[in-house]
Amino acid sequence: METLAAPEDDNPVACTLFQVRRRSRVTSRQRGGSPPEPHGVVGIGAILYGPRGLLLGLHHRMTRELPGGSIEPGESLQHAVVREVAEETGCAVREEDVILLGTIVDRVGPIVRVTVAAVVTAWDGEPTDQDNEPIGNWRWYQLDQLPDGLFIPSAQVLTAWRPGLPIEHPPAHYTPFSHPSEPNASTSEALRDRYA
Repeated sequence: METLAAPEDDNPVACTLFQVRRRSRVTSRQRGGSPPEPHGVVGIGAILYGPRGLLLGLHHRMTRELPGGSIEPGESLQHAVVREVAEETGCAVREEDVILLGTIVDRVGPIVRVTVAAVVTAWDGEPTDQDNEPIGNWRWYQLDQLPDGLFIPSAQVLTAWRPGLPIEHPPAHYTPFSHPSEPNASTSEALRDRYA
């Protein structure tokens, strides 16, 4: 930075000259020559809850499950919810109607499982069985009449959403997402009040 004064003694005008250099981009690289050994899986569980109850499907392995599944490379969490709900139920969801609650972390043998819990506040269509999907037989359940045999990640998502539900499942670590509009309440508490 340099100050340039006017050449005349009686001229009070001065200019400041800034010289700025753009920093070169910072690079990144893998620690080794090959990618790490796979040891984790990331998925989403979507809660569709309305006047008729909570939507659950029956997997061909005989577990009752929320719509959901693995997150694909490069997609946002909201888009994963939109895609999975459409693929499994045929219902249409907009990304702006998806509220992310938080992450649930547990372990299945050597695999770390991370499940993102989400609430869908609006959708179009009636849930129906979709071709080539392992989950079907979609039904609405009242919260006091939930079926036995819930898939563990679905059970964990439901108790993150409503901790008072009498659902048994292995312990997991739940970290709620913070929302600037609700600084003094967890998202799950705010959603319980809003959508109860």
